[in-house]
Amino acid sequence: MAAPAPGGPGAAASAALDELSRNLTYGALGAGNGSLSGAWYRRNQIHLFGVLLAILGNLVISISLNIQKYSHLQLAHQEHPRPYFKSVLWWGGGVLMAVGETGNFAAYGFAPITLIAPLGCMSVTGSAIISVMFLKENLRASDLLGMTLAFAGTYLLVNFAPNITQDISARTVQYYVVGWQFMTYGILEILIFCILLYFHKRKGIKHIVILLTLVALLASLTVISVKAVSGMIAFSVTDKMQLTYPIFYIMFIIMIASCVFQVKLLNQATKLYNTATVVPINHTFFTISAIIAGIIFYQEFLGAAFLTIFIYLFGCFLSFLGVVLVTRNRGKEHLPQSYIDFGHVPGKQTLDKIQPDSNGLSYGTLPNGSDSTKSPSGEKKEV
Repeated sequence: MAAPAPGGPGAAASAALDELSRNLTYGALGAGNGSLSGAWYRRNQIHLFGVLLAILGNLVISISLNIQKYSHLQLAHQEHPRPYFKSVLWWGGGVLMAVGETGNFAAYGFAPITLIAPLGCMSVTGSAIISVMFLKENLRASDLLGMTLAFAGTYLLVNFAPNITQDISARTVQYYVVGWQFMTYGILEILIFCILLYFHKRKGIKHIVILLTLVALLASLTVISVKAVSGMIAFSVTDKMQLTYPIFYIMFIIMIASCVFQVKLLNQATKLYNTATVVPINHTFFTISAIIAGIIFYQEFLGAAFLTIFIYLFGCFLSFLGVVLVTRNRGKEHLPQSYIDFGHVPGKQTLDKIQPDSNGLSYGTLPNGSDSTKSPSGEKKEV
């Protein structure tokens, strides 16, 4: 069989395959065994650096959210509250959030998606701890159990996530984009997204599952593009410049666009539903979508043992359960009632209508049920 012509399409494909074979080290002896040995640490130093960035980034995000919440509470207790965007404390929280998101972005350049994405549970559990310490919120038994489960799940995720090392170059991303796995996945995702968007926009269905599924489908594109952009930047720093390839800017545009539409749909969900309901469902859907994207696009579980995959998925389940327990009923505040419900006055007969009817001329309904009112002259008029 003749060798591919230098500089031709065959040569580019052959070079991409050679690069992938050097990058994919999952099948190496001892890889993926989930053993926290010295060899495991030496082999996964770069992954652990990405994990550290992700954990620190999520903790900084937790601090920023609590700072912004504290600034809102301070403004609410002022006699003449200023707009929140004029608060230095609120802007400080915003800057910290940008720092945390930058850490998360950089983490994708050093570790697999299937390792970084589930670590978002650290943001939820960290926020619960910080709110107890600084905002004096109550610490519940479910919080302690949820934090324990989340930390146990994180340990399993870090230990049994795929030990795959890839240098993300522009050529590698191009090879993955045109692969049949991603093409099939992309077509199915577009079809599902269009169907759900039709029911959401045309039929007016605002169910939380539909909204957060749309967010999760966009999130899969986000994590793919984030890892591609972050990986190519890291490759440019350590090896060869990759920012001159068109695929870098294509992935950058996909990253920005998918993030913008994610935020828009997520805002709709938080307006319609309680935050304590949105957070665990969104974390679960986002993590599952990101894991599927990492498996299909970057082939991160290639050659993994069944036991490794099972324990990894069990770690994900523990983190999901921990987030649910931490956020359960947290958004419900029991405020003291400063009024008496006229429909439940002790010893009084409950009337059919107490408040004026905005659509009619009467001031209420009498006990006999007849809608009537008196004119200024004292005459009774039927409405």
